[in-house]
Amino acid sequence: MKIGVTFPQNEFGGDPGAIKAFAQTIEGLGFRSLLAYDHVLSADSRVRPGWKGSYDHTDPFHEIFVLFGYLAALTETVELVTGVLILPQRQTALVAKQAAEVDILSNGRMRLGVGVGWNEVEYDGLGMDFRTRGARSEEQIALLRRLWTEEPFSFEGRWDSIDRAGIVPLPVQRPIPVWIGGYVEATLERVGRIGNGYFPSGSVKPDADGRAMIERLRGYATAASRNPDEIGVHVQLPVGSGTPDDWRARADGWRELGVSDISVNTMRSGFTTPAQHLAAIERAAAVLIDGR
Repeated sequence: MKIGVTFPQNEFGGDPGAIKAFAQTIEGLGFRSLLAYDHVLSADSRVRPGWKGSYDHTDPFHEIFVLFGYLAALTETVELVTGVLILPQRQTALVAKQAAEVDILSNGRMRLGVGVGWNEVEYDGLGMDFRTRGARSEEQIALLRRLWTEEPFSFEGRWDSIDRAGIVPLPVQRPIPVWIGGYVEATLERVGRIGNGYFPSGSVKPDADGRAMIERLRGYATAASRNPDEIGVHVQLPVGSGTPDDWRARADGWRELGVSDISVNTMRSGFTTPAQHLAAIERAAAVLIDGR
């Protein structure tokens, strides 16, 4: 089981030196991946009574491909993971180009996690249709994989059209792994059918519900004539509260269920500075990586 870190970007600020120190510190501690969330537009909740979104205009987000291009030059081993990129609100060919570039600059360390999102305001601002996002994401995933592996080709889909064209240069990984995140059963079925891995809700635990989720995923993969063992699962482990014994027990529970990846997460723990986030991550490393 690979242990990584979730970048707490909406609580971290915009100091590039602090971002550099964060990435290099977690790599030095032995963490295997750095996962970052994605949003382009932040809705103003002050003019939307009853706003129920997870984030609003007060939450900052770095543009994820630019961030990873920066981190590709500052790190050597840590995997760069979008967890998740809101795919259907973007142009497919541009995503393929940007992800390929990060993969090249990082020497094959890009993992593209995608999802369909929840923020209709963001879709409207980017000129995309919120209502068709699930179906469109499936067409996009198929097209991304072709763009990452083929010389110029033609494609005619419901949403995208390519006439004898392709991206140059191609990525190191051909294709880049595409993992899928989401909370509804349709997402779980989609992962079993076409995904390389799954990002479940951050609140899921290695209990009876977590076991049932993994069993359903494996069932969907089997129904699609795929090997369930080849589909990863990447979960979150909150370490901003609780004890080292709590963290170890949860990690052991996920390991027993066959989870492939864990990201330690310090978000929403009351931390106000990068140093506080890093201190918590260092404590987690001592337990989960060093074994103390």
